[in-house]
Amino acid sequence: MDNILLKPVTIGKYELPNRIFMSPMTRSRADNPENKATPLIAKYYEQRSTAGLIITEGSQVSPQAVGYINTPGIYSAAQVEGWKLVTQAVHINKGHIFCQLWHVGRMSHPDFHSGNLPVAPSAINPHDHSFTAEGFKDTVTPRALTIAEIHNITQDFRMAAENAIAAGFDGVEIHSANGYLFHQFFANCSNTRTDEYGGSHENKARFFFETLLAVGRAIGFERVGVRLNPSAHGFFGMTIDKETIPTFEYIVERLNDYPKLAYVHLLEPLAPVDNVPYAEKEIAKHFRPRYKGKLIINCGFRLKSAIRVIDDGLADAVAFGKAFISNPDLVERIRDGIEWSRWGDKTFYTTGDKGFTDYPRATG
Repeated sequence: MDNILLKPVTIGKYELPNRIFMSPMTRSRADNPENKATPLIAKYYEQRSTAGLIITEGSQVSPQAVGYINTPGIYSAAQVEGWKLVTQAVHINKGHIFCQLWHVGRMSHPDFHSGNLPVAPSAINPHDHSFTAEGFKDTVTPRALTIAEIHNITQDFRMAAENAIAAGFDGVEIHSANGYLFHQFFANCSNTRTDEYGGSHENKARFFFETLLAVGRAIGFERVGVRLNPSAHGFFGMTIDKETIPTFEYIVERLNDYPKLAYVHLLEPLAPVDNVPYAEKEIAKHFRPRYKGKLIINCGFRLKSAIRVIDDGLADAVAFGKAFISNPDLVERIRDGIEWSRWGDKTFYTTGDKGFTDYPRATG
């Protein structure tokens, strides 16, 4: 029987060779003063360029957006040049790659901002940890963004998207998930604003849609994807209440107003939510009927479950995360029925090639 994962799929303006996508994953290898991508990072992505689509690790859109050490940005000329090494390496192998645009909001730390507070929709501490040069530190209470500052961040995303295209990326993904800045605006636990950016579903999503519009107009909506995590609970201070899923239903259904959008990238729950009131346990099943465009699903899929979710019509592609870390030839392993190698989590966020570019290929 033909494997649906190996069949082509059209995403935006691109005909992709398979539905085995590489999920965005922070790897903390941009250990240089400019926080730019390096030849080692280029090698990492080049090794995985048979993925139908690579979505890069989060790339901060401004100095204010950073929240982890050694992550590559996309706001400076040096960073654009660094990313060119990556896109050229992927394109030589006829691969496709989108840059994930990122602002961590309240998940940052004063250590990254000369002692100044990180920013957020409201002054609410997520009570989690930020990965600094001195190790993990407790998060602090951020300061609430002004309306003018919100508008400025929208322009940071627009400029970052233009930089990404200048660096040779095929498109961008707006990171609106996992407890970072846009997600913080969506959630009552992190957004208690009483202006036009808080309260109703429309208001909580306003910043996101203003940014989507700015980015889409700048580079073309067919080059833009978005990532959402509706059932994130206990993750970076996120909690679920009775408005959570309705808010995401509003967002996903409104995304149909952008028919040229490349895709919507959804995550299944990162942790079990069986006993969490108001949580949705089956994200693809719940949201597929609400979105008419291309849908990518992610989080915890193995071969059989990935095939099933596409065969059942619940997604158009599956994004694999850790499996791509330890299996640079994951596509070939799936094609040839070769067992997947296990990853080592102790090297997820270290420096150097160990646990990064030294995983062996099983094929050739």
